[in-house]
Formats: sequence, structure tokens, C-alpha cells
Amino acid sequence: MLKIKNVISPLIILIIILFASCKSSFEKLRTSNEPEKIFVSANKYYQDGDYLKAQTLYEIVLPYYKGKKQAEELFFNFANTYYQLEDYILAAHYFKSYANSFINSPKREEALYMAAYSEYLMSPDAQLDQGETLKAIDDFQLFVNTFPKSDKVEECNKNIDELRKKLEEKAYKAGELYFNIKSYVSAIVSLENMLKDYPETDREEDVRYLILKSAYNYAKNSIYERKEERYTSTIEKYKAFVKKFPKSKRIEKVRKIYKNSLLELKKFKDDKRYKS
Repeated sequence: MLKIKNVISPLIILIIILFASCKSSFEKLRTSNEPEKIFVSANKYYQDGDYLKAQTLYEIVLPYYKGKKQAEELFFNFANTYYQLEDYILAAHYFKSYANSFINSPKREEALYMAAYSEYLMSPDAQLDQGETLKAIDDFQLFVNTFPKSDKVEECNKNIDELRKKLEEKAYKAGELYFNIKSYVSAIVSLENMLKDYPETDREEDVRYLILKSAYNYAKNSIYERKEERYTSTIEKYKAFVKKFPKSKRIEKVRKIYKNSLLELKKFKDDKRYKS
């Protein structure tokens, strides 16, 4: 039987050599201590879309070019490498730092917008913590205030509206959760605060209906001494609902709550008269 020896293809050897050569040349450049050469190479990598290598080299020469005319280009490109690599936390940080450092730069407007947009991309689903959403809203508003005539103002306002919808949804879900776990006071407080914070919400009918049901359930489950005031509060919330939504599809349901509350109040008052 013939023994077949493992033969390494000359092409594979060539690829390995070339790869090792490229890697060693980058490492050689990175450790060269020649900032001008590193900066030129960083720009080349940046233009070619190799943002990780560009970022690595830019970071090395940032201290050298501080205060020099090349600093603006270097710092903006450095910030943008983080954005291109989808590291939005550091992208937002460095774009904002650029905008604060280069007040007169023609790219300041773009940097301030990109800082806000990076925060926008980090905004999570409505059920999660909305810290990044709040930062994005603040940063978009800062952009609008700083560049009120920019052609990006309309887009910023659109993004702000979208982010506020997310906060509104989270607020509603919080109130709904309190209702579902029968924490009715917390539900009422949470939902009434939502109406104050988002007076233009298109969920007002849902919110007021949940407030009414929370008030009614709270009254039903109250101790005897507190029922009168809590059924009275339920009736007030009923009146607030029908004033805003007299033709609601839920009108029969809310009227039933109203009638039951009136009956309970009547029982309570009759009982008080009987005892007196």
C-alpha cells in the first residue's frame, strides 16, 4: 500500500507568509514611535473601512497631535471609528467631547448630532430601564437648541417623539402592572402621573379607565371606615372619564361601576343613619 504523505500546498505557505508579514508590519508600525507615519496610516485604514486598526493607531497619536491643526480631523475620525464598530457608548462620549472641544469646527454640528444618535441607538425596549432613552432625548434637544436652523432639526424632533412614546409606554405598563398585582393606590398614582407627564397621549381613555377600575377595586377592598371616601373618589374618577369620553365603547362598563358605587354609598349612609 502506498503511503500518502501530508503535503502543504505552496499556495497555503504563501498565504501564511503574507498574513504573518501583514500582521508584523502593522505591529511594527504600531510600535514605531513615528506619529506622523502612524497618523497617515491610520487615515488610510480609516478610508479603507478598517476601523479597528484605524482606531488603534489614532489612539496612539492623540496626545502627540493635541493642540495641532490635525487634531480636529484625528479626533472626529477617532470618535467615528467607535460608531462604525457599533460601540455606541464610547461613540456618544467621544462625539460629545469633540463638540465641546472644537467649538468653531465645521463638523461640530455633525458631532453633536452623532452623539445624540448614538444614544438613540442604545435606547432599549420599553420594559427595560430607560436611562439611555432619557439621555438621547436630552442630547437631541441640546442639538435642536444649539442648531435651530439645521436641516436635522425635523429628524431630531421626530426621534424625540418616538423616544417619548417609549417612555409613555413604560409608564402605562407600570400602572397596568400595579393594577394586575392589585396594588391599586400605586396604579392610580402611576397612571395619574402619566397623564401629567404625557398630556397629549393617545392612550388617555385606556389610562382613565384603568384609574377608574383601580379606584373602584380599592374602595371595594377597603376597611369599612374608609369605604365612603373611596367610593366618593371612584365617582369623581367616573365623572372625569365620561367628561372626556362621553361616547366611549366602555361607557356601559363605567356606568356599571358608577351605579355600584352609588349603591354602596347609599348602603353606607343608610347604615350610618341606622346606627345613629
